[in-house]
Amino acid sequence: MAKSKTYFSFGLGKAACAMTSALADSTSLTNSLIITKHASPLNIEPVTVIEGDHPVPGSSSLKAGAAALKFVSQLTQDDLLICLISGGGSALMTAPRVPLADLQILTSALLACGARIDEINILRRHLDELKGGGLIRMANGARVVSLLLSDVVNDSMEAIASGPTAPDPSTCADALSVIAKYDLKDRIPASIIPAFVETLKPSDPVFEYVENTIMASNEIALRAAEAQAQKESFETVIIRRGMQGEASDIGRQIALQLKESTQTMKRPFCLLAGGETTVKLKGNGKGGRNQELALAAVDVLSGLQDVMLISLATDGEDGPTDAAGAIVTGESAHRAELLGMFAAGYLSRNDAYSYFDALNDLIRIGPSGTNVNDLVICFAY
Repeated sequence: MAKSKTYFSFGLGKAACAMTSALADSTSLTNSLIITKHASPLNIEPVTVIEGDHPVPGSSSLKAGAAALKFVSQLTQDDLLICLISGGGSALMTAPRVPLADLQILTSALLACGARIDEINILRRHLDELKGGGLIRMANGARVVSLLLSDVVNDSMEAIASGPTAPDPSTCADALSVIAKYDLKDRIPASIIPAFVETLKPSDPVFEYVENTIMASNEIALRAAEAQAQKESFETVIIRRGMQGEASDIGRQIALQLKESTQTMKRPFCLLAGGETTVKLKGNGKGGRNQELALAAVDVLSGLQDVMLISLATDGEDGPTDAAGAIVTGESAHRAELLGMFAAGYLSRNDAYSYFDALNDLIRIGPSGTNVNDLVICFAY
């Protein structure tokens, strides 16, 4: 790729500040726009930083979408745009073809029904000017290099932040299939379905001058965790890659596998899983998918000696809480019962946060500045 005369950077997602800062250390940037969830101090000039809304897009997300459209519209064919894209970008930036209130209702319904993030992002791509390659369409033929941190299972580029720089193989029919799968037609605004439009496909010539490269992923995080556990003398096995499904079901399954492995493997050992589960809301409690997964493991592991299950979001934020996840041991159930708490009741109302908060077993690390899905780490020692 020939060197362009001017370099612009566009950071989108939870890792946007850290990624832009690293780029600026080695590249002279003409201008930078960052759209993120939590801004951090930057030694970059000139730069505009906008904090969008997450996980449901809001007015700040609309502001971010308008800023992104203005930013890329200044580009010419002589420019190079370096895009730094990470998880969370789908909600943090939006230029919707429907009223914001309608998009919020749709997003909330999708999150509540247990839809996977890749399914949610299919609908987002077909409703937004900037998603599904839309950012490229607005870039006036500028060359684009996009570096991505994957927060989606199977690392599908069109699903990461809903693919602002990636071609989209999905169709409007696929979007309708998601609505039908979760029986949402009568629970979403009437404006949604008529607003679907086809996105840019892989054969579109606009992608001739675009390079998309995944720089980090859940698989890389899993391998790093495996290497560290082995370094600490644990026999280590990755038991699940691309983990998906209802968080409570997955939690029980992994806890059972840990329990069974105590009979077949020599201690100390470590079992690892990675991916992203979902939660179908039944109650009005507080929590996130990792806390829900951990809560479902409590009764399965009850009474086991010297075991631990940790489930956490790599971005440091699990659901709408200040926790990244939670820790379970063989003593968790007994300790909770002494406080009059029983895991099944809390699980029935999706209230994992309250359960683990009372036990002081929430993982609170704050926003990590990155996002590569979730990790479940099981120890027997």
